[in-house]
Amino acid sequence: MALIAVLYTYNDLPDVRAEHLDAHREFLAGRPDLVLAGPTSDGSGLLLFEGVVATVETAVDDDPFLAAGLIKERRVFEWTPVLGSWKGQLGL
Repeated sequence: MALIAVLYTYNDLPDVRAEHLDAHREFLAGRPDLVLAGPTSDGSGLLLFEGVVATVETAVDDDPFLAAGLIKERRVFEWTPVLGSWKGQLGL
C-alpha cells in the first residue's frame, strides 16, 4: 500500500483552531490508515496515511478543521520513501 502525504496550510485563525483542535485530533485518531500526523515548524500540518490518493482525499474532506474554515490550502500526494533509518522500522 502506498504512503499518502497530506499537507495543510492553515488560515490564521488561532481562536477557531483552538476551539476545533480536539475534534480534529479525535477525527485523525479514528483513522485506521493514519501513520503519523502533527504540526510543522512553519505552522502547517503534515499527515501521513497508507492508502490511495483518492481515498485519502475523500477521508480528509470530513476533517473538522476543513468544516471550520481553518484549511487555506490542502495538498494530497503519494510519497515514496527510498532511504532513511525509519524505512525499515515502518516496514517500507
